[in-house]
Amino acid sequence: MGLSGALWLMAVCCSMPVAAWAQRPAPAVTAAWDSATVAAERAMTQGDRATASALAQRIIAAYERSSERAVVLSSRDHILAGRAYLLLPPGDANTVRAALRAFDRATALDSTNVEGQRRAGDLFLDKYNAPDARVSYERILATHPTETDALLGLARVEDFEGKPTALQTVRRALAAQPRHVPSLAFAARLFLESEALDSARHYALQAVVADSQALEAWSVLGATALAAGDSALYRRALRASSAMQPRPTAFFTELAEATVRQRRYADAVRLAEQAVAYDSLNARALGVLGTNQLRTAQLQAGRRALERAFALDPFNLWHKNALDLLDKMDGFQTIRQGRFELVAPKEEAPLLAVYLLPMLEQAFDTLQLRYGYAPPTPVRLEFFRQHADFSVRTLGLTGLGALGVSFGSFLALDAPSARDRGTFNWGSTSWHELTHAFTLGASSHRVPRWFSEGLSVLEERRAIPGWGARVSPGWLTAMRTGMVQPVSGLNDGFLRPRTPEETQNSYIQASLFCEWVEQTKGARALPAMLVAYRDGRTTAEVVQRVLGLSLAQVDTQFDTWVRQRFAADLANVPARGVADGGPFVVLMREALALEASRPDSARRLLQQADQLMPEYAGDDGPAWHLARLALTAHDTTAALRFLSVVIGRNETAWDANLLDAALREARGDRSGAIAALERLVWMWPYDITVLRRLAVLAAAHGDWPRAVRARRAVVANRPADLLDARYELARALAGAGAVAEARQELLQLLEEAPSFEQAQLLLLELRRGGGE
Repeated sequence: MGLSGALWLMAVCCSMPVAAWAQRPAPAVTAAWDSATVAAERAMTQGDRATASALAQRIIAAYERSSERAVVLSSRDHILAGRAYLLLPPGDANTVRAALRAFDRATALDSTNVEGQRRAGDLFLDKYNAPDARVSYERILATHPTETDALLGLARVEDFEGKPTALQTVRRALAAQPRHVPSLAFAARLFLESEALDSARHYALQAVVADSQALEAWSVLGATALAAGDSALYRRALRASSAMQPRPTAFFTELAEATVRQRRYADAVRLAEQAVAYDSLNARALGVLGTNQLRTAQLQAGRRALERAFALDPFNLWHKNALDLLDKMDGFQTIRQGRFELVAPKEEAPLLAVYLLPMLEQAFDTLQLRYGYAPPTPVRLEFFRQHADFSVRTLGLTGLGALGVSFGSFLALDAPSARDRGTFNWGSTSWHELTHAFTLGASSHRVPRWFSEGLSVLEERRAIPGWGARVSPGWLTAMRTGMVQPVSGLNDGFLRPRTPEETQNSYIQASLFCEWVEQTKGARALPAMLVAYRDGRTTAEVVQRVLGLSLAQVDTQFDTWVRQRFAADLANVPARGVADGGPFVVLMREALALEASRPDSARRLLQQADQLMPEYAGDDGPAWHLARLALTAHDTTAALRFLSVVIGRNETAWDANLLDAALREARGDRSGAIAALERLVWMWPYDITVLRRLAVLAAAHGDWPRAVRARRAVVANRPADLLDARYELARALAGAGAVAEARQELLQLLEEAPSFEQAQLLLLELRRGGGE
């Protein structure tokens, strides 16, 4: 039935008294409602909300009167009524609940009619309730294990929950019904998310061949074509979608969501704006628009779009969380300096800016030289004291495992205070995320995630010794047991990890790939790969063009290089089925058991363990324990040698750096002690004792800029003796030759404490033109 048929049916329904319609025998009711529901849904697809709503309201009016008229309704009638409720104007949570009640009644009347359970599951998932959706689908599958729609629903739940089994489950659906169009379209979307564009195109084409009127399939095909740069296929998909939906909101919303997954956030905003222009009441399109306006630092526009989206879909927790966080961020402080804009809670911003902004200026220059590209400035950094707030800012929900996220020239990060001391290096994380701004921009946001992450980790390791993810026993074990993805599958290691450890292992693997490329093809190969991605080439085309290798050859040659480089380490981690953890773990276990009672025996075992796995320097590795044993034996030279191993490979080694600083200061090695103390600041900038020691040593060493920075950080921490801290800052400024700043600091200090004698004397000295 076309739109004219829908209008005719609406006229007939409107001319028929509601009571007469409702009093019909159940089969006649079903037939009339069925036709009206199909017409209403078609009108909604075509963008005619008014017709869809009018038809749905007639069905619902009859449905709600049926109980008064004692009409016996069938299970099918309840399903049709539930579908009608979902066509009413958006924004009323009660209509959603009414639809769910109708589906539940359908199931209660006829437990063999699985459509009611399946539609209830669809509704739960549409309203972000994955646990209840899973229950609905699993109940169906318990008695109908090959029910295609339920299998598809379960796959969608798994994808929603971020589980790696979604593709496997949808393949079960396709095994039961190979031409099931929604499953084909969903499989295409999964491949698109993994940037496996050939597979995405294959499944999407299968879907439109099976049903040329499948709007969802055409939309996914259009998104795939856009990602692949296939303009002819894109135009074909747009024409087909527009024929079914003259104002193709669904098509452009699908495109916007796909570009988000490819990290092309500005493109997502543009496409979502187009979708909203076609349908200003589409909550999904408004949500995509608002979320990505926030990601491109358009905070006010993003807030307005999300407010409209949430009003239309009050079940959307993402939008509610984002709006609540924006309210909280109204109290944040913004510090603009050079090419950066730092936004953080007022009690954090001045402290973070002292160290971070100068370091990032250095990073910007370094990365610009390496990649021949500069991202738009100012680069905006937002820091959050609660990890849950950071997670909401980036995803809309709590639970994100990352420490920072880059959207290009906007970076969101955990503040150091969001993590326990010694578990997070906020300096290396900031350098990592800034690198993304360069690699995303240099590739026009077309670089796959695995490659961008590998480059960021590599740049961390270049920045400061010890920074960046390193080879670990976990990675070595995964490598030996075949649980590390090859280069051709590394995106899955990030997007659909098979184990909780696979994501971290994938960071290491991707960074090693970048090292291998530089070692075998030269320093210019990595930037050249970004340019090739910018030009729209696939990974297979990029490696062929830049490296002169097929993707299969890359997999083979890189795997050989890794196994040769880490041959000794790999030989000493457990193979599959080994329960004792392998030789390294056995030695470490025995050594630690003897460390207190028999230090000489423990030392020998630790030295053996160190020879087995020389690359590893974690807190549970041999180097740290050997350093402590050396210190116990009063061999500070050996202790420092082992500490340098830990510090050079572990960016969060708090205790090791603290001990290193003390030993070097005692030996008169001021520069070494200063370096160790500064490494501590990048792990935890709130330790005033560390900052004061750093300031004193730097001043004694004549390094006044470093002394000033440390004194500023002390003041920013708001210590109990704040007046003394400000006086020491003035002294450091004077020592650095910044006499005007020192005078200003002293004048402000004396306004608050006029009788502060030391400040008076220092100010007098400065006015007389003297030094300290």
